[in-house]
Amino acid sequence: MSASVQQLALVDCNNFYVSCERVFRPDLRHTPVVVLSNNDGCVVSRSNEAKALGVKMGQPWFQAQDLAEAHGILALSSNYALYADMSNRVMQILSAFSPRQEVYSIDECFVDLTGMPEPKAIGLQIRERVNAWTGIPVCVGIGPSKTLAKLANHIAKKHPRSPGVFNYNALTPAQQTKLLAQIAASEVWGVGRRLTAQLQAQGIHSVQDLRNAHTPTLRSAFGVVMEKTQRELQGTACMDLEEAPSAKKQIIASRSFGQPVQALPVLQDAVSSFVANACSKLRAQNSQAALIQVFLQTNRFRKDQPQYSPCLAVPLPQATNDSLVLNRWAAALAERMYRPDYLYKKAGVMLSDITPAGQHQTDWLEPTAPTQTPLMHALDQLNQRYGRGTVKVSGQGAYSAWQMKQERKSPNYTTDWQNLPCV
Repeated sequence: MSASVQQLALVDCNNFYVSCERVFRPDLRHTPVVVLSNNDGCVVSRSNEAKALGVKMGQPWFQAQDLAEAHGILALSSNYALYADMSNRVMQILSAFSPRQEVYSIDECFVDLTGMPEPKAIGLQIRERVNAWTGIPVCVGIGPSKTLAKLANHIAKKHPRSPGVFNYNALTPAQQTKLLAQIAASEVWGVGRRLTAQLQAQGIHSVQDLRNAHTPTLRSAFGVVMEKTQRELQGTACMDLEEAPSAKKQIIASRSFGQPVQALPVLQDAVSSFVANACSKLRAQNSQAALIQVFLQTNRFRKDQPQYSPCLAVPLPQATNDSLVLNRWAAALAERMYRPDYLYKKAGVMLSDITPAGQHQTDWLEPTAPTQTPLMHALDQLNQRYGRGTVKVSGQGAYSAWQMKQERKSPNYTTDWQNLPCV
């Protein structure tokens, strides 16, 4: 193996939401457990025991009720405060192994081990330390590109003889060819169900088939993204590590309601909370928005009810990240769209036309609005220190009818003093 080959490790937490719950509930170590999505709707995380019983990812929970009763499957509501805090702890541990890392998602992180001796030994050390310090089991895949590191992580999880770490770079070319010929193309990062069917129609069934496919034909049929995927499978890194997350061009905050909502004040209360969340993200990346959009939706699955899904957007006189200003616009838009004869199931806010904070195009017809930067900074600091929603816009949180249903939620073990576990 050439010393110049990139050693990129993908560290992936196993069954992350379930694993977080089991850290504080060791009695669930061998119990089939699932974690449900917003409003306890669908399965978003499964223990290995639940997978073996046939519970599917994304399956509506009501469809699994009989199976759950027959086999004692425990269902828990999503506890996002707990999962975010545990994720931060894992990522902080990983930062000690390399100066270059990319937090890809709440449970995945790329770590650059290039130039370090014995990358597999480092992977084993990562696995041991994260488990010892947080209780979260992880697997590590190492490869010369992001796509191959992701594939190596899949092998680390699935191969019965793998110790949870797999180094693709340690294989000979012949071993690599043999291995990739045994893995379905559907396991490649970014290849979904529809693409899998299209690739099979082209005679591409395995990862090796995809790696060896005629590049011009592949690009013509599937575009430049698939060509990059192929080159990554061939060992050429086409996607660099993003050590600092790029600023978002759009920020959306939305949620389905725990129960249908009909009253305008309740709708405005929900929209106000979404504005607060979106503005917090906007200020966190030091940006401002010049356009706000609000949408309302009835339950499209209830064919026995009248349907109404309005959406309104308005360009702001001046770009801002002020929650007070944006909340007034959002409330006005919700009122304009509101019709009293409908039952609303979901609402949301989208901020766009985003630019760096402080960049203002002056308008002699529109006076410059006073800045609320110190107030918003104080609001963010208090909410970061004491928990989201500690300080709110007046009127926000006055109604609970729209709040997410979480009938099976575990305590906030790490973010609330009142829920701190006692030993």
